[in-house]
Amino acid sequence: MTDPTHFGYEQVSPDEKTRRVRGVFDSVANRYDLMNDLMSAGLHRAWKRFSVEVSGVRAGQHVLDLAGGTGDLARRFAQRVGPSGLVVHTDVNNEMLRIGRDRLIDTGLFLPTVQCNAEALPFRDRSFDCVAIGFGLRNVTRKETALAEMRRVLVPGGVALVLEFSRVAPPLTRAYDWYSFNVLPRLGRLVAHDEASYRYLAESIRMHPDQEALKAMMEQCGFDRVDYHNLAAGVVALHVGRVH
Repeated sequence: MTDPTHFGYEQVSPDEKTRRVRGVFDSVANRYDLMNDLMSAGLHRAWKRFSVEVSGVRAGQHVLDLAGGTGDLARRFAQRVGPSGLVVHTDVNNEMLRIGRDRLIDTGLFLPTVQCNAEALPFRDRSFDCVAIGFGLRNVTRKETALAEMRRVLVPGGVALVLEFSRVAPPLTRAYDWYSFNVLPRLGRLVAHDEASYRYLAESIRMHPDQEALKAMMEQCGFDRVDYHNLAAGVVALHVGRVH
């Protein structure tokens, strides 16, 4: 019998979680960027810029963007690697991938676009200099499997980036909890016409490993020199792991 996993605060089967996460992003895809701007007061764009800077990616390198959604990270990486490099834009959700592909094309970027599950990447070993996943790992059913796949496709000396919601500094916990469970679902109802998906967002953040737990998980999956940067007092953390 397959062990249960969590969908927010609910215990569900892995297949049920995959199905329900797909439903969440099918529902919110068209308003995803607008909601991100509203929820973070636009800070998510600065967090993504910071992630690309920390990556150290250079012209001509190859980058894999997992759970790439509407293409924010892919676009920034493409600007860094230039025409001699390669950025592969991926997502498990077809609707998110379609919107991201169209927005990238609108900016003049024609990137390889692949629908795939982060737990079973359709790429050869040692194919990429950098693998990034932005605000997607908490939705993955088997996080250790996805991290191991990220390591597998990295070249020696490559870097993995995990940008994700994390644990806020204790003095802010009460205010952050009030915002998460009162404001976010209401914003979801008013803007995306989907209150339940943004309640799931708040719950999924609480169920995701905190900064030290995720660092340990990455180390157990074979990454070296894992470190993390707390952003916005720990509302978000950028974990960085390398392969030697």
